[in-house]
Amino acid sequence: MRINAEFSETVTLDTRAMDWVASPMAGVERKMLDRIGEEVARATSLVRYAPGSRFSSHTHGGGEEYLVVEGTFSDEHGDYPQGTYVRNPIGTKHAPHSDGGCTILVKLHQFEEDDTEQKQIDTTAADYRPTDTAGATYLPLHEHGAERVEMLRLAPGAALTRDVPPGGFEMLVTEGAVADGTTTFETGGWLRRNDGAAQTLQTDSGCTLFIKTGHLPAD
Repeated sequence: MRINAEFSETVTLDTRAMDWVASPMAGVERKMLDRIGEEVARATSLVRYAPGSRFSSHTHGGGEEYLVVEGTFSDEHGDYPQGTYVRNPIGTKHAPHSDGGCTILVKLHQFEEDDTEQKQIDTTAADYRPTDTAGATYLPLHEHGAERVEMLRLAPGAALTRDVPPGGFEMLVTEGAVADGTTTFETGGWLRRNDGAAQTLQTDSGCTLFIKTGHLPAD
């Protein structure tokens, strides 16, 4: 299976308009944003757990990274409410479930072998840092080699211009709405680009974004 698998191409998705697709586990559904492979795949997906649903225990052969965008996600190690960012490196294992239901953005098989830091961050309680742009603050989540992961908040009326770095840019709008000059992305909007061009993100009402850069493989 190949979905949006040409990483040099720009992809824009309104995930709210996409259909949920059943997974092999009852009560667990997915919206596939990009994917190379079948059930074991390099994948970026939104995954929805119905209340009381669970996934069988599994080992992360290529690592797992996720952000809880709604509800509370759980495994045998703890509970992860909305806004929690988690990294489970290669070789980690868990049996996920959700008692009340949840939706997560999850990225699988995208870890470098030497990226071994396991972490859990409550992005709703952490302190955001100022940028050089008025009205723009950020929360660093992870850094390894060229890869950077952060949450970005733009206050109403703010505009932030950055070049798309080598290795590309990926964004999910978790709250509010933002425009990049050609497209307006509301909550659930997803953008991936890898063209090296300057990019301005502007918001009228304010927004919060999950952003990852420097991580896309060469086609």
